[in-house]
Amino acid sequence: MASLFMKQITVLFLFFLCLMVSPVIGQYFPSEVWHEGKLTLLSGDEVKGKIKYNLEGDLVQVNLNNTIQTYSARKILFFEIFDETTSRYRQFYALPYDIRPGYQVPMLFEVLYENTVTLLCREAVVQENIPQYSYYSYYYYGNRFATRYRLDFDYYFLDQEGGIVKYSQKKDDLYEILKSQQSALERYIKENKLKHDRQRDLVRITAYYNSLINS
Repeated sequence: MASLFMKQITVLFLFFLCLMVSPVIGQYFPSEVWHEGKLTLLSGDEVKGKIKYNLEGDLVQVNLNNTIQTYSARKILFFEIFDETTSRYRQFYALPYDIRPGYQVPMLFEVLYENTVTLLCREAVVQENIPQYSYYSYYYYGNRFATRYRLDFDYYFLDQEGGIVKYSQKKDDLYEILKSQQSALERYIKENKLKHDRQRDLVRITAYYNSLINS
């Protein structure tokens, strides 16, 4: 009896696990949705309407009266949207970035926190292959995988001179970039149980670091 009960529990557990890891039908990511917003061009002109962005291509589309206009990062100064998928305003700037030594190109970055040291990010939709379990059996089929998509983020720090440094999301790299007041910063992260690779914690870390260097 106990063996049968445990088997039933195992089947139920794997069933719900399968539901959690299976792709969500109808799922939309922020870059796939039209958002209300405005875009400011380098020329100073402002465009308002429905906006869709593509950070991987560094492009922004604006829908004006059912006419879609496309702008590259080379023509953009700034754009802002109200993201209904997260219910918040988001701001993006086109900034020069060294893709290799001595060669800069304008790229689109979202501003997560702005101060003396500014935290930026770029998002991308990435594909993952994850082990697939049968809905009707507790056996795992090792050669079967399900495909799902998720948002992935790269983080960058911008200094007052306009230099942008990509952050590897490793703790040692964080302290190498935020060099000043390292002891106080380490203590703050430990006391508040912050993670060096979680977005909301990185915002708090950057804000605290700015309070240290600006005091």
